Amino acid sequence: MTQQFDVIIIGSGLAGLSAALHLAPTHRVAVITKNVLGDGSSAWAQGGIAAVLGEGDTIQSHVEDTLVAGAGLCDLDATMFTVEHAPEAVQWLQQLGVEFTQEDGHVHLTREGGHSERRIVHVTDATGAAVQKVLVQRVKETPNITVFEQHMLVDLITSRATNAIEKRCLGAYVLDQIEDKVVSFSAPHTILATGGAGKVYLYTTNPDTATGDGIAAAWRAGCRVANMEFIQFHPTCLYHPHAKSFLITEAVRGEGGHLLLPKEAGGKRFMPDHDPRLELAPRDVVARAIDFEMKKHGVDCVYLDISHKTPEFLQEHFPNIKAKCLELGIDITKEPIPVVPAAHYTCGGVMTDLQGHTDVAGLFAIGETTYTGLHGANRLASNSLVECMVFAKSAAGAIKSDTKLAPRQLRAWDDSRVTDPDELVVVSHNWAELRRFMWDYVGIVRTNKRLERAAHRIDLLKAEIQEFYARFHVTRDLLELRNLVEVADLIVQSALRRRESRGLHFSRDYPDMLPVAKPTILDSREKELH
Repeated sequence: MTQQFDVIIIGSGLAGLSAALHLAPTHRVAVITKNVLGDGSSAWAQGGIAAVLGEGDTIQSHVEDTLVAGAGLCDLDATMFTVEHAPEAVQWLQQLGVEFTQEDGHVHLTREGGHSERRIVHVTDATGAAVQKVLVQRVKETPNITVFEQHMLVDLITSRATNAIEKRCLGAYVLDQIEDKVVSFSAPHTILATGGAGKVYLYTTNPDTATGDGIAAAWRAGCRVANMEFIQFHPTCLYHPHAKSFLITEAVRGEGGHLLLPKEAGGKRFMPDHDPRLELAPRDVVARAIDFEMKKHGVDCVYLDISHKTPEFLQEHFPNIKAKCLELGIDITKEPIPVVPAAHYTCGGVMTDLQGHTDVAGLFAIGETTYTGLHGANRLASNSLVECMVFAKSAAGAIKSDTKLAPRQLRAWDDSRVTDPDELVVVSHNWAELRRFMWDYVGIVRTNKRLERAAHRIDLLKAEIQEFYARFHVTRDLLELRNLVEVADLIVQSALRRRESRGLHFSRDYPDMLPVAKPTILDSREKELH
């Protein structure tokens, strides 16, 4: 039996839930999430939301900061569109009930790396969690939205293109993890809001859900992807054996935090040796500086020191970081925080226009899953959450204005010729191997030789995983591994095609930046377009 809706939204982060709330007054909406509602990268975002709200700040300044951080690869139309609509997105959240941190009767604005002004609205140091809490509550209160938790995307369902009729997305096959069966969802419009692919790397600030599901599924459906080589490594992830993927927000450096070498390496502040903007340089610059110093001195981490601020200031601005570090025996009021870079944000993804349309009719993509052109070669801090909201509203508007089509009855998933897997160790071993060699060969600093080694291993893994996929019942682990290998291939192929160093992509073989900036665009026939 096919589940039929007006719109299917796959993903329950800020992008997906925002789109659902915008569409609910006029459409029957299904929200499909592979964990529980709101469990994704959005809830992990600490820093805040970038918007021009402060006195003396301007739209043009925010645009310029974005363009500078993006190293010449930002699309100007997408950047202007996002920045111009950012203030109303913040206002929409306030209307829903999000209570941003106040100071002297006004919304407090902090500053982060790459920003020339204070323009980051936040809820202390847990903005994403606070926003998601409100959105989840609103979604639960909205009768036209049906939530399917523990449901994971298997693949998109598309019609065949003919000379007269374009290929169209008809819905999706989805694994019901509780019932352990694949069901079909049908809708005239499907929105991918599945987030990024940080779990393709061994060390990441992302939650376990960030396995590139939407990017891989869209690629298999025939969509183009762009700029997949630009993986942002957040400079400061907490380095501690008992801390999994805990991010130390950009705002710690924005409020005066200093990066220091370990005592055994001299203990000095090192950013003055790398960039005149010091700790407030864009993330790619800071991450490379940390990576350089760690390798130069043979140390496991560096330190972020904010202890020169008063305990009252730290409690007010960073209560969650202070509490988490204290749990681990680190008192940030008296000592520095051990940090390392970690994979944080996927700047490329499924190509869309300003309304979220992809290359397949009826299929939209929003949020970190996409390449809109906003982030260019390096995302400016706190531009991601606002992108989620701006494009969610825009995509919802496009769907509302579209001719209202009826969902179709779809063919049921056929697993009559497969059996239960006999050796799940194959999946776990391949998962571990993939994440390790992606970290070693396709990390912050790259070479052609490393990339070619990664490409060779990916080819072997893809063949093995495809055989496993064809012979056995699907599981969440197998689906995620299949998607991660697909995304890893897109990252490596994109990196091999970029014969320069720009933004987040730094190649020892091509250390200079080319005079003309061009996005790396891959189509389903694995050809590069310009």
